[in-house]
Amino acid sequence: MKMLRSTFILTLAAFAISLAAHAQATRSWVSGVGDDANPCSRTAPCKTWAGAISKTAVGGEIDALDPGGFGALTITSSITIDGGGGQVASILVAGTNGITISAPTGSVVNLRNLRFQGLVGNAVGGLTGISFVGGSVLHIEHCAIYGFTQSGIGINLASGGQVFIDDTTSQDNTGDGLSVVGTVGGTAGEVHVSVSNSHFSNNAVGVFAGDSGAVDIRTSDANGNTGAGFQAEATTNPTLMNIADSMAANNGGAGVSVGGGTAGAKIRVSNVSLFGNGSGFQTGTNGQIQSWGNNANPGSGTPTSKIALQ
Repeated sequence: MKMLRSTFILTLAAFAISLAAHAQATRSWVSGVGDDANPCSRTAPCKTWAGAISKTAVGGEIDALDPGGFGALTITSSITIDGGGGQVASILVAGTNGITISAPTGSVVNLRNLRFQGLVGNAVGGLTGISFVGGSVLHIEHCAIYGFTQSGIGINLASGGQVFIDDTTSQDNTGDGLSVVGTVGGTAGEVHVSVSNSHFSNNAVGVFAGDSGAVDIRTSDANGNTGAGFQAEATTNPTLMNIADSMAANNGGAGVSVGGGTAGAKIRVSNVSLFGNGSGFQTGTNGQIQSWGNNANPGSGTPTSKIALQ
């Protein structure tokens, strides 16, 4: 009898756990007038991203119903966060990151239509707009990131990964607009980042590629940064940056800068225009620039060393 009772109790417990798992919605909603005590349905939305993510299944989606500030968020599994087109879905933070992705290998995260505000000029500003420290794939689409005390987008992965950035602006950050660094050498540790139709202005460096970075940039610009527009420099593991059909203008440092570290760094350029920078194409120790010979460099000085033609 006791054995039957124990079996019955265990069965009920397993059933309850199963129900709890299935209770998570594949699509949840947030609203400026929502409440995190709600089930996060469309008719009873939550107030914050953090309130909704605990009620959303792995691989699901959280959407914003209307304009609002939905707070900081830490992501630990595959998820899509969509602020909705044509409205302000804001993440305004002080003393912390906007969104931190720290997910297991194999996780895929999508961030769309979001505005990140780091309180530029405030005594306690936000740290990094989007911090990617764990996971396999990150998509950033149609986002605006500005006013953070560290990087607008900071990618620092220990086991490699892929990042895709499209139609995104990162500006007015004390650190870099985009910083890409890996900590493991070899092909498996490379951090592959593809950037298109994006803008990096008034940061320390527009786009920086460090150890194990493999960054491809097209139809984008890095303007008005205090340092270089585009920079690749490595200390432990080699880094590579490819730039095509893009522009660097009015930067305090070089339009394109490569090398200066203790490991190899290479930048390939095709149809890249440099205007009014502190210097044009700049090559330092262990750095190399390769060109297809179709670039423009007016008003930015002469290259600091010969550029290898392909």
